[in-house]
Amino acid sequence: MTFNENAQVGGNTARRRGGGLVLAGGGVAGIGAIAVLLLNLFTGGDFSGLLGGGGVPGVAGGEGSEIASCETGADANRNDECRLAAGSLVLDQYWAEQVEGYRQPQLIIVDQSTSSACGTASNATGPFYCPPEETVYIDPTFFGLLRERFDASAGELAQLYVLAHEYGHHVQNITGITQQNPDNGTGPDSNGVRIELQADCFAGAWVAAMTEQLDQNGVPFFETPTGTQITDALNAAATVGDDHIQQESGAPVNPESWTHGSSEQRQRWFAAGYQGGVGACDTFAVSGSAL
Repeated sequence: MTFNENAQVGGNTARRRGGGLVLAGGGVAGIGAIAVLLLNLFTGGDFSGLLGGGGVPGVAGGEGSEIASCETGADANRNDECRLAAGSLVLDQYWAEQVEGYRQPQLIIVDQSTSSACGTASNATGPFYCPPEETVYIDPTFFGLLRERFDASAGELAQLYVLAHEYGHHVQNITGITQQNPDNGTGPDSNGVRIELQADCFAGAWVAAMTEQLDQNGVPFFETPTGTQITDALNAAATVGDDHIQQESGAPVNPESWTHGSSEQRQRWFAAGYQGGVGACDTFAVSGSAL
């Protein structure tokens, strides 16, 4: 169990939006959708159009609806959507203490698929942060794909790691880190890899501090993570390493094409944040060999 059952999480601003066709679950798109998922995760792009009719987006606009029955930590422990929504509340509290002038992003819980300024959001595109909208998109069924197709446990803390990673991209955006380190291509020493590893590190820093965040009644939102839960989060980080994704797709491991970093790097930088906090997360201050 991740949340304290009596913690109050009803103040979150997450919204639910979508209603299009499922892209990679429920047997709709099958193996083709998994190939597209690998492309999306590996390149950071949106290749859902390759699915043809299966990739029809859902409702594009609108504010969406509130996450129902999401008031307490007990609700968050029972339901993936509520867990993500509650996690966003705690992440906003944490980053407001770390970043002067912090402004919270919008979290959209995707129902099957919806469109964004950065492309289609669905379980086939995976979770992502859209800078022009300052919005994080996550379809909770994505975690089922990690379990079923990529041999990841994708438990409670792993899900929150994924959310925290995307919030890390928001912090990079609003603090100017992204703008100061523009895309300079692929490779193990590229800015893209450094951006992703820093977001992993930010996620680790938050996980280490999560039990310090309190609800309106002074109740800690989270119980102390267990060793098994930390291992689960590290497993999720390894699952989305570039080398692991290349291996799963049947391609040779090619560091020159990397955009996110290896499984080992992603785990190590998560651990660096967990042990050293935000101050340990300057991936741009180290040499390529130290990444």
